[in-house]
Amino acid sequence: MLNYQLAPRILHFAFYTLHFAFFAFSLVCAPGWAEALQVEEHALPNGLKVLLLEDHKAPTVTAQIWYRVGARHEIPGKTGLAHLLEHMMLKGTPAVGKGEHSRIVARNGGNENAFTGMDYTAYFQNFASDRVDLSLRLESDRMVNLLLDSQEFDLEREVVKEERRMRTEDDPTSLVVEELYAAAFKVHPYRNPVLGWMTDLEGLTREDAHRFYKTYYVPNNATLVVVGDFDPKTLLPKIRDYFGAIPRGTNPPQPKVMEPPQRGERRVKVEAEAQLPFVFAGWHIPNSGHPDEYALEVLAHILTTGKSSRLYRALVYDQQLAAYAGGDYDGMKIDPSLFYLYGGLRPGITPEAFEQALYRVVAEIQERGVTPEELLRAKNQVAAGFIMAQDSAFYRGRILGQIETLGVGWRYLTTYVERIRAVTAEDVLRVARMYLTDSNRTVGILIPLLPKSKAPARPKGAAS
Repeated sequence: MLNYQLAPRILHFAFYTLHFAFFAFSLVCAPGWAEALQVEEHALPNGLKVLLLEDHKAPTVTAQIWYRVGARHEIPGKTGLAHLLEHMMLKGTPAVGKGEHSRIVARNGGNENAFTGMDYTAYFQNFASDRVDLSLRLESDRMVNLLLDSQEFDLEREVVKEERRMRTEDDPTSLVVEELYAAAFKVHPYRNPVLGWMTDLEGLTREDAHRFYKTYYVPNNATLVVVGDFDPKTLLPKIRDYFGAIPRGTNPPQPKVMEPPQRGERRVKVEAEAQLPFVFAGWHIPNSGHPDEYALEVLAHILTTGKSSRLYRALVYDQQLAAYAGGDYDGMKIDPSLFYLYGGLRPGITPEAFEQALYRVVAEIQERGVTPEELLRAKNQVAAGFIMAQDSAFYRGRILGQIETLGVGWRYLTTYVERIRAVTAEDVLRVARMYLTDSNRTVGILIPLLPKSKAPARPKGAAS
C-alpha cells in the first residue's frame, strides 16, 4: 500500500509523490488541455460525487474512489487508524473473499493500489476500458460490506507496526521529519504521522476500525473519479446501478482545529544510529486556496528544483557542505502546513555550519529578490513535467480526486496556469519575507550515533 507519510516521501517514494503543482500545472500546460477539460460532474441522491473525464487517446481507464478521511480525522490515542483501515479494505466481503480483490484485478489485466494521506484515503484500479465495470463492482461492494474479521485485524496491525519500523524507526531521517512535525504543530493533527505512533498502534482494536469505517466510508463522504476511454452516457447509469442503492450515512465529523501562531523558533534533536547528520527546517505556510500559494510554489522551485536551484548550487556544488539538499512547498492540504528545506551533510560538516549556510541562501532572496531568469525557469520547470504525465489517465484522475476531496474543486485547474504565470518577482520576495522568518521556523537535526557493535568498549571498572 502506498502511504503518504512525509519522510518516506522525501527520500524513498518520489515517483508517487510529485507535488500537486507538478500535476496541475503540467497537465493544464499541454496545448488545449484546459480547453478540453470537459469534466462531467454528477451527484447521486445518496451524496456520492462523480467526476467523469472522457479521454480516448488510449483504450484504458482509471477508476478511483476518494474518501474525505485521513490521519487528520483520527482522535488522540488512535493514530494510524486511517492507514490500518486502508490495509483492511483488502480483507474481503461476503461476495469477495480475502485476497480475492487483488486476484480479480490481476486476472483481468489490471493493477490497483491505495494510499492514505493526512486529509484523504484513495483506492484505484487501472484497466483496459472494457473492464471498468469491475472497478465499480469491487469498490461499491467494499464501501458497505467489509468483513473486518477480528483475527485478520490483529494480523494486519502487526504488519502495519512492522511497516512503521521499516519506514520510520529504522530510518533516521524519517525520525527527524516525524519529530519536527510533532514540534511544529502543537494542537493540529498534522503533528501525528500517517503511520501512527507505535504506542497507539498497539492499542487499536477491531472495534475502533469498525466505528471508523462506518463513520467515514459512506457515499456522502466520497468522490468517484473515472478518467479514460468510455462513454459517459453509458457509464453513468452503471455507476448509479452499483452505488445508488448504498444508503447515505450521517455526515462525518470534520476536524476544526486551528494551530495557534508560532512565536519563536522551535528545535528538536534526534539521536539515532546513522553515518552523517541531517538537517530539516520547516516554516508554517497557508493551505491550498490561499492567494499566496502560487508565489510560494514558484519560490520553492527557485530554491530547490534541479542542480541550478539556489539550494543545490550553494550547499552541494559551491560550498560542498551537503551530499544532497532539497525541499518543497507542502501546501496542498485542507489546513495550513509547512514549507520545508533539508540537507544531508558531508563528512566533517557540522549541523551548525550547514544551518548558517542554508539560512544565508534564504536571506539572499529576502534581501535581493530573484532574477528574471530564475522566475521564468521556475515557471517552466513544472510545465516540463508534462512530458512524463501527459498521456496518463491515472494522474489526471489523481489530481481531480485530490483537489475535489480537499475542497478546492476541479475547476481550480482551469485558472492555475494563468495564476502561476501572473506571479512576479515582487510576489516571490514578499512571501519569502513574510513566511520564511526565524520566529516561524522549526528545525530538526539528526545527531548520528555509532552502531552499538561499533561503540567504544566501556573501560573495566567503569560505572554502568
